[in-house]
Amino acid sequence: MIDFYTNFLGFKLIKRDGDYTYLGRDNIFIGAIENGSSESLKERESYLRPKKGVEIVLEVDDLQKERDIIVRKGWELEADIETQSWGLTDFRLVDPDGYYIRITTHSPNKDGLGFSV
Repeated sequence: MIDFYTNFLGFKLIKRDGDYTYLGRDNIFIGAIENGSSESLKERESYLRPKKGVEIVLEVDDLQKERDIIVRKGWELEADIETQSWGLTDFRLVDPDGYYIRITTHSPNKDGLGFSV
């Protein structure tokens, strides 16, 4: 999983503390625990995605560039670049642990959300 976030999504390793790893990219930070499983994503079809409620959204400056890097490195997209009904353009993929990731253009709102609060 750490390999996916560093090699495909451009996160940098900040620190390792036992099994816990701190990753960062711009002002985004992720804490991850390696479980040491050697199963491939296809072998884990029965738990491909966490059951409900988790979508990781990353806003990027150059959506096409990010998409091209990921595809060139061989990761399969769940959905290619598309403009959504709420006005943002994105593409989607699933990480090795089954988390759904939406990589999108920047929100026009200062709060970073695609809607006003």
